[in-house]
Amino acid sequence: MRVIIEKTAEQAELRTAGIMADLVRHKPNAVLGLATGSTPVKVYRELVRQHREAELDFSQITTFNLDEYVGLGAQHPQSFRYFMQEQLFNHINIDHAATHVPDGRALDFSAHCQQYEQRILDAGGIDLQLLGIGVDGHIAFNEPGSSLGSRTRLKTLASETIRQNKKFFPGDEQVPRLALTMGVGTILETRSCLLLATGAHKASAVRSMVEGPVTAQITASALQLHREVIVIVDEEAGGWLERRDYYAEVDECHQLLETGQLRALGIGNQ
Repeated sequence: MRVIIEKTAEQAELRTAGIMADLVRHKPNAVLGLATGSTPVKVYRELVRQHREAELDFSQITTFNLDEYVGLGAQHPQSFRYFMQEQLFNHINIDHAATHVPDGRALDFSAHCQQYEQRILDAGGIDLQLLGIGVDGHIAFNEPGSSLGSRTRLKTLASETIRQNKKFFPGDEQVPRLALTMGVGTILETRSCLLLATGAHKASAVRSMVEGPVTAQITASALQLHREVIVIVDEEAGGWLERRDYYAEVDECHQLLETGQLRALGIGNQ
């Protein structure tokens, strides 16, 4: 797990967008796993900017979103499909038929979730999965206690998640209690994961994910088992990490390698 600590939230967001944009440029037909919520908004804004100003081409890209609320249709302003259309898809040259979000109004949830998993396999698997992290350490809607081998499925939302979502709905009775979500096991099968977290309220969750034990009570901790994960945080979200200095040294070495500055790493000096 590579941990990158940027000074500000904006720098963390730009670094995240840069990694995604580099993949799109180097693999024009990449499969991206996408996330919703407040965390990736500025990441998507930067990708839209690069599409408009730097000709970043999404025409061959395929996407799969992590989750969707049960009961909300694509036109509902709080649905994740609506979010993705407004924040990204409507502003880039992506084939909308190649964008996949779980259907919160599916008639047979079990069958739909199995089909979603199959669509990911048919697309060749996800090259890069963008993730956020909840304050309780969950990824997607894999609430504390979720199986670390879980697949895309129907999930009951935790009371804390429901409480946080109340501000987005006009009445308590309209807040979704259920969601369709990729499972932890589904996420672990992606080729790489890119997790972004900003703000002091995420510091405890980030520390538990990176430096704590692997546990179903912190589903993000399962990323310790993934073969390629980059965690990007700002100073506040990374404020509780104990090995901050080492993470900075690792990131510096990676950047020197990526820019070909081998002598600075002691390579070729003999």
